[in-house]
Amino acid sequence: MAGAPDEIRIAGAFGLALLVTVLATPLARRFAVATGFLDHPVGYKRHAEPTPYLGGAAVMLGLVVASAAFGVVDDYTRVLFFALVLFALGAIDDRLGLGVTVRLGAQIAAAFAVWVVDLGWTMLPSPAANLALTIVWVVGITNAFNLMDNLDGAAGTVGAVCAGGIGGVALSQGEPNLAVLAFAVCGACVGFLPYNLTSPARIFLGDGGSMPLGLLVATMVMAVPDGALDWTLLLATAPLVGLPILDTTLVVISRRRRGAPVLSGGRDHLTHRLLPYLGTPRRVALVLALAQAALCALAFALFQLQPGQVAAAAAAYLLAGAGVIALLEGSAHPGREESPA
Repeated sequence: MAGAPDEIRIAGAFGLALLVTVLATPLARRFAVATGFLDHPVGYKRHAEPTPYLGGAAVMLGLVVASAAFGVVDDYTRVLFFALVLFALGAIDDRLGLGVTVRLGAQIAAAFAVWVVDLGWTMLPSPAANLALTIVWVVGITNAFNLMDNLDGAAGTVGAVCAGGIGGVALSQGEPNLAVLAFAVCGACVGFLPYNLTSPARIFLGDGGSMPLGLLVATMVMAVPDGALDWTLLLATAPLVGLPILDTTLVVISRRRRGAPVLSGGRDHLTHRLLPYLGTPRRVALVLALAQAALCALAFALFQLQPGQVAAAAAAYLLAGAGVIALLEGSAHPGREESPA
């Protein structure tokens, strides 16, 4: 279907990824239950019963099928390959625990691979600087999505909205193949949510889902054409992943202030701070979706501005983000206990 009109390809990729994921998720759940591939409620994890992993398998299947059907695999072979590698490593980590070093090494290798095929950042004056920025970005966003997967529906919802926003910006910048990939990611995330946002959740993404999702989103942001922007492209696109960046920054600052290990599990994320006020994971997911949608709209607007205007707007949104973090850190919230990652 590569020769179909762009609108048909985009809608088709979204719909096919959604359908395949909806059909595959119950199969992944059955396999996880049959093999004892479960997340047990220990430490800071408070789900009532052991819950199956392998939601990432269904999401990746939906994405790959839709990408192949609508002709974007050739353009994004390397990122899809490394997304599958991170899925495999993440699934093994969910089952056995691989430690930080193996995961970090795979993420750095993925960042290098996408930079080699010109899908990394290019706005800095030297290749070495662009490679360094690409590695920091990919590792940071991949782990930000991993951290965001801390409450039912959070990572899937934010991933869906981020991908949809990237698709919209890509289409406006004349990059339909990137838009097709982005809406395939969006559709796969949406197809997973009916099983993850139930009460209780019937299946989790796990590291096998959140890490490849983070890699895909990070790479798609870097692949957005720069239009009339220069180094300010980073400032214009950052809101497309604004909530994962905000959540990670909040957690790092909070744990450093308390003297808690940064690489630990805990109930100090944005989602945990919202849950007492909103009551249910579904309401939290809705608020996250609306907030990330607003940030995507901001990114879309920034692409209509000149570099100097983008820099000024970025200063404003960075100041607003700092204010949100200060407000959240200044208010009492439950559940700050930590557990090793």
